[in-house]
Amino acid sequence: MAGKPRAGAVRKSGKGPSKGTGGLGRRALEGKGPTPKAEDREWHPAGKAKIRREKLAAMGKLNRNTMDGQRKAAPKRSKAADDTEVVTGRNSVLEALRAKIPATALYIATRIEMDDRVKEMLAIATRRGIPIMEVMKPELDRMGGYDSVHQGVAIKVPPYNYAHPNDLLEAAFDANKTPLFVALDGITDPRNLGAIIRSTAAFGGNGIILPQRRSVGVTAAAWKTSAGAAARLPVSMAANLTATIKSFKDQGVFVIGLDGGGDTMLPGLELADRPLLIVVGNEGKGLSKLVTDNCDAIVSIPISASTESLNAGIAASVALYEIARLRSAAV
Repeated sequence: MAGKPRAGAVRKSGKGPSKGTGGLGRRALEGKGPTPKAEDREWHPAGKAKIRREKLAAMGKLNRNTMDGQRKAAPKRSKAADDTEVVTGRNSVLEALRAKIPATALYIATRIEMDDRVKEMLAIATRRGIPIMEVMKPELDRMGGYDSVHQGVAIKVPPYNYAHPNDLLEAAFDANKTPLFVALDGITDPRNLGAIIRSTAAFGGNGIILPQRRSVGVTAAAWKTSAGAAARLPVSMAANLTATIKSFKDQGVFVIGLDGGGDTMLPGLELADRPLLIVVGNEGKGLSKLVTDNCDAIVSIPISASTESLNAGIAASVALYEIARLRSAAV
């Protein structure tokens, strides 16, 4: 008994044969085959895009310009790190909140006069969970800029989400409306853009088309001038305005350019009841040559004084009013 080793105290010397897996690990050593294409992977952006195209094709929503699935998204403008926009003024802020613009914060001046508009702003912001910040008036002056009239209120909104021009045209046709669009050829003043947005919305237009280059975007100043109409009227961005004009013409839209030296008079315009795209030129240079060459008609607005001219915003408003009047009379 004394020589018997204690249980568990004796270790085996040497190593015996290792136990195998019985072939269970063989599949782990085999290759998994070629990597699937990006569009065949449902979770990949290319795969998601393919699924969207297939759904649209099944619904019959793709036209001849997009059946190949190559439509590009509306181009993006380069932005700074803090690319939010500040909208000021009681009418503009209230219209933006009513239209459910995704505001990130509502700023109210300390000891502000609480009229009905301010009360409605606070109610909408509270209901939608938008943070409400009470700040001093100098802070609102800084946010809005030295020349802004904020009236004690401001909101911060994310960068404008531009649509694709062809999407707006399809929406107009789907709604059984006679399309009416305004394109801006080199407009650089945001106040002119805001005025044109406001007039287009007032006279039944379907949207605005901006070129990607050499053009103003939907900034806080444009929001302010539009008096909130930018919340209701979609704005699209074209990578190439001339190509977009040609695409609209291929789909049955007539294109007219506004120019003081045009050979077609605006009053009684025969094309008024047709699908129309009105092109407004630069404040100083007017329409570019490429755009002029692709217009079906160059239309002028008669004015009594030969030394005077209309700026882009007013010219667009006059043209939109006359077209709306002629369309109403034709019904």
